[in-house]
Amino acid sequence: MRDHPDQRPATATGPGRLLIAIYAIFALSATARAGVQIATRFSEAPVPYLLSLLAGVVYILATIGLAGRAPWARRLAWGAVVFELVGVLTVGTLSLVDAADFPDDTVWSGFGRGYGFVPLVLPIAGLWWLIHTGRVARKVS
Repeated sequence: MRDHPDQRPATATGPGRLLIAIYAIFALSATARAGVQIATRFSEAPVPYLLSLLAGVVYILATIGLAGRAPWARRLAWGAVVFELVGVLTVGTLSLVDAADFPDDTVWSGFGRGYGFVPLVLPIAGLWWLIHTGRVARKVS
């Protein structure tokens, strides 16, 4: 049985639409960039290129979770956004502590400095939105 069109998930309304659009842009850009790097220069920096691909997959999952209407979508969004925050903090720290292990940047290198630090801010905004919309949904119920 399909949801009624007016029963949209709280995460895909209002500011959530902008958040989903940003995630979709990052999903496309990170995945495309990693695909080109892996196809053309993989031997130069395999770990950073695979990490960029992982970031792209995480952005895809976050986009699906935030935009989804299925009961599992919110759990997917939580998992992807938490993983993303851990990833950007871990890779960001490691890329600064031991730059030799990162001969080329990943999406999350230097906490996303190559992308205007959006990769650092995005999961924080995503978590805030998930918390905010969860509270709104509980108040309405």
